[in-house]
Amino acid sequence: MKMRTLIAFALVALVAAFAYAVSAPAAPNTASAHAVPAATPQPNAAPATPAAEPHPQIREAIASLRHAKEHLEHAAHDFGGHRVEAIRATDEAIRQLEECLKYDRK
Repeated sequence: MKMRTLIAFALVALVAAFAYAVSAPAAPNTASAHAVPAATPQPNAAPATPAAEPHPQIREAIASLRHAKEHLEHAAHDFGGHRVEAIRATDEAIRQLEECLKYDRK
């Protein structure tokens, strides 16, 4: 029972941390002092770089959780009966993080 409570607490803490990261305001975008006005044609200009990946930490966390889940699924033993519950908690954490990303559509 203590382990189940600990897993539930860890899951809630993880989701809360990522929810805070998603809701935190972004830093203001400051223009460079040496920027060329957009109306000025630029010969041989490189193509514009794509926008940065939104929330890379959350996407990395999802990948890490999936990797951990894979290890648990292929483990040689059941960790005192806690492996199945840990896999369920990992699935729930992945689901919650994917839901966080869905709400960030702009």
